Amino acid sequence: MKPSKRGLLAVFALFTLLFSPWALAQGTLLNVSFDVSREFYREINAAFVAQQQQQRGAPELRIDMSHAGSSAQARAVADGLAADVVTMNTVTDIDFLVSRGVVATDWRQRFANQAVPTTSTMLFLVRQGNPKNIRDWSDLIRPGVQVVVVNPKTGGNGRMAYLAAWGYVRSKGGSDADAAAFVRQLYRNVPVLARGGRDATGVFLQRNIGDVLVTFESEVISVEREFGVGRVDVVHPSVSLLTENPVALVERTVNQRGSRELATAYLNFLYSEQGQEIAARHHFRPRNPEVLRRHAQTLRPIRLFTVEQHFGSWAEAQRVHFNDGGTFDQIFEARR
Repeated sequence: MKPSKRGLLAVFALFTLLFSPWALAQGTLLNVSFDVSREFYREINAAFVAQQQQQRGAPELRIDMSHAGSSAQARAVADGLAADVVTMNTVTDIDFLVSRGVVATDWRQRFANQAVPTTSTMLFLVRQGNPKNIRDWSDLIRPGVQVVVVNPKTGGNGRMAYLAAWGYVRSKGGSDADAAAFVRQLYRNVPVLARGGRDATGVFLQRNIGDVLVTFESEVISVEREFGVGRVDVVHPSVSLLTENPVALVERTVNQRGSRELATAYLNFLYSEQGQEIAARHHFRPRNPEVLRRHAQTLRPIRLFTVEQHFGSWAEAQRVHFNDGGTFDQIFEARR
C-alpha cells in the first residue's frame, strides 16, 4: 500500500528529530573551567538540565565538568581535551585558545557583555580575628606577614592577584617602578606558590601556611561551605582589580559533535535571571544590575580598576608581565 502524504511527513519529522544536531547533542556537554568554580557550576548544571527537560524534553542530558588552574585548563583544551565550552577566569586563556585555532577569533561578540556573564575581584582571607591586622595591600609587604597566592604561570587567580597588587600602587599615583618594587616585596613574603585557587585554599586552611590568602571574592562561600563559617575573616582592600569570567564555544568540539546549539543554550543560560541569581549566591558578581542590587550585602561596593586602566590591555599585560622572561619571572627570581 502506498503511504499517505501525511504518513511520509510524519516519518520525515521523526527522522529530523532523531538525527538533528540538537538530538545528537543530547547526551553530554563538557565544560572546562577554572579551579574555584566547582560549586557554582554544579548548581548551574542542575538548573540548566531541569530547564532543558522542561522546555524540550531533553532525555538524559548531562553536563560534565573539568576543573583546575585556568591556564592549565586552557593548555589541556589546546592539546586535545574535548571541551564543548570553556568558562575561564581570564581573557588571556581564551585568547590563547584562539591562537591555537580551537576558539573563534570573534568569540567576544558571540555572547552579551563581550562574552563575560559574571565578574569578580580579589579580596583577602585572613585567620579568624585577623591577628596580623591585615587591612589593605600595603599590609602584605610588612615583615613577618606570609601571603598565599597562586602561581601566575598556572592560574588566572595568580595573575589577578599580581595585577591587583601592581594596580594598587598605580591607583595611588605610583609609577611602574614603584609598583615593581612593591610587588617584589610582596613575593618575598610568599612562602609557596599554589597551582590554582583551590590548591591555594588548601595551603592556607589545610596546611595552615600563611597569614593571608589573596583570592577571588567567589572563594569566600566555598571556604565557608567546606571548612565552616568563622574559620576566616574577609577583608575588602581599599581598591582592587575588576576580574572577568569569560566564556566561549570550542569550535573544534562543537563542529565535530554537532553540539553547537546545546552549548550555546548552556552559555546563554548564564545570562538568564536564574543563572545570574545562582552566580550571586556563589559570590560571583552578576552583570544584571537588579540581581546585583539584591545581593549588595554580600557583594559589597568596592573601588575597582580595570586592566585597561593600568596595563593597556589583557594582551599587553600578558606579554609584559607573564610571558617567559617577563616582569613576573624577573621579580620572582630577584625576590630573595
